[in-house]
Amino acid sequence: MSQVIRAVFHNGAFVPEQPCDFAEGSEVQLTIQSSRILPPGEKDPEERRRILSEVVENMRRHPFPEKAPRFTREEMHERR
Repeated sequence: MSQVIRAVFHNGAFVPEQPCDFAEGSEVQLTIQSSRILPPGEKDPEERRRILSEVVENMRRHPFPEKAPRFTREEMHERR
């Protein structure tokens, strides 16, 4: 099934501009069409690899606690 849904990238997530009928946990494939995509600030490939490795290592050292609260889709995408 193919649908076109407009979304805004906000706080690291794509937030749909209108309600969606997807079941919880549905996987989708995004095709980004935007003239406002910003190039990365760091251009040196070695430095970018170093930064990415550092981010991944920090995520491994500080995983989410097993008993961390789980937010519903509505809570995660609350619009004000």
